[in-house]
Amino acid sequence: MKRGAEAKRSGDSPEGARARVAHWLFGPQPASRLAFLRIFVPLAIVGFLASRLVHADLWLSPAGFHVPDLGGDNWRQPLYLPTIPLWAAWSVAALTVLSGLSLAAGFLTRFSGALFCALTAYLTLFDRLEAFTVTKLAPVFVLALCISQAGKRFSVDAWLARRRDPDRKPPSELAGGTVRFFQLFLVTMYSASGIAKARGDWLSKAVVWSQLHDDYQTAISWWMVHTVPGWGFSALQWLTLAFEIGAPLWFALKWTRKPALVVGLGMHFMIGILFGPVIWFALLMSALLIACFAPEAWLAKLLPSG
Repeated sequence: MKRGAEAKRSGDSPEGARARVAHWLFGPQPASRLAFLRIFVPLAIVGFLASRLVHADLWLSPAGFHVPDLGGDNWRQPLYLPTIPLWAAWSVAALTVLSGLSLAAGFLTRFSGALFCALTAYLTLFDRLEAFTVTKLAPVFVLALCISQAGKRFSVDAWLARRRDPDRKPPSELAGGTVRFFQLFLVTMYSASGIAKARGDWLSKAVVWSQLHDDYQTAISWWMVHTVPGWGFSALQWLTLAFEIGAPLWFALKWTRKPALVVGLGMHFMIGILFGPVIWFALLMSALLIACFAPEAWLAKLLPSG
């Protein structure tokens, strides 16, 4: 009894609280979560960049149009990166694809991750007018994967390690700091997005209905505009607001985590089919949701062997 009371007092002390927080932040996580992030995050980024990389000559070299250098001291252009020769433009395009696919496969994971991180950062800074959500997030996401243990399992690196040492057993758990980073990022991003929507015109106007008429309209969104009654779009709008604003709570509680996961995946599925080019953002966010919050049994079925 005395030992139990001492342990309780230790847990209630500032040192005990810090230890619990540190364990929650950096304690072990299933290896499948980190592997799922390593596989699908680079694939979504490469998919988004593909439509630009196939025109690398026009995008990165002097062959295409580029915003001129404003002199370096203009607040409208805090950084200017000059164009590069044609051979270098195609080299950057090829290395971006190869390093992204190598990271997804877990081949030379640290090296390919570092290279992919540097290249996505360069592409984002080179043409800020072409920098959308996926490319802005890409260097941060890839850096988090690069410094993690993402290549320890479900990877070419792990397979090669087993070839060298047949007795080696792949770990079932890995350091969880990177997974926690993605989890905290997701719920923070969702909540901030929902609050921004509520402070804008989402509480007073039919924003979802109007957005379906924008430049990103697809055949499915055209069909929905002419088929779904007005109250249906209002329901989608309010469901989106409730999900995003309350995301930290929905994903923190065990009994709301699965419903929140289903709603989040459904929301990004709708975004992907209704807003054309935004499909790569939808796929990226869906991959993050599954990796971060799907039950371990689901991930075991998606990644059944090491």
